Amino acid sequence: ARSDTVRHFMNAKGGPAVAYTEQRVASIASAIPLTTDKTVIEANALMATALASQIKLTGDLIRTYDERIESLFDTLPDAELFKSLPGMGPCMGPRMLAALGDNRDRFNNAEEIQNYAGIAPVTERSGQKSWVHWRWQCAKFVRQTFVEWTAKTVNSSYWARLYYQSQREKGKSHQSAIRALAFKWIRIIYRCWKTRTRYDEAKYLLALEARKSPLLK
Repeated sequence: ARSDTVRHFMNAKGGPAVAYTEQRVASIASAIPLTTDKTVIEANALMATALASQIKLTGDLIRTYDERIESLFDTLPDAELFKSLPGMGPCMGPRMLAALGDNRDRFNNAEEIQNYAGIAPVTERSGQKSWVHWRWQCAKFVRQTFVEWTAKTVNSSYWARLYYQSQREKGKSHQSAIRALAFKWIRIIYRCWKTRTRYDEAKYLLALEARKSPLLK
């Protein structure tokens, strides 16, 4: 490929990697080929073309699925409830609804969801020793859904950002802070889901203020 073609490809999505484009283009231009065997080159070029065609087809199919899921999601009674949550876009909304379902008798309290999703930690004890670890037996898709969405709320919810920052200041890693935040979010989501009430950030902040939450100090 021409240098301009490679450069355009690398810069198409933007981001911090753009700063390394010229260095990479220069490296490609000065690279020594692994082989000059025409047979090997032609065979692998054909394979690369075939794989690229498969990737394009897969991308088209994924877009078709996304459009179908989005249109179906909008017809469901709980769609507006999940859309009211910060950071809940066209991808995370359907995933969260699929994780919880619409049967309000499925979970009796937030703790059941925390355990089901693997967000609640497990404490092991042996003699006088005890230790806490990540829950291994859980619905992996549900856990990943909560973790990914919670990370988005750090930039879309005022109190969530404050809570995340407070956890980091305590020395928690990014992942530990996200899990702790997800633990809190599940309580809120459960209440909204159980009562069929849309989330209202302003009302929640007022509730935190009324309880004199240290987050708002």
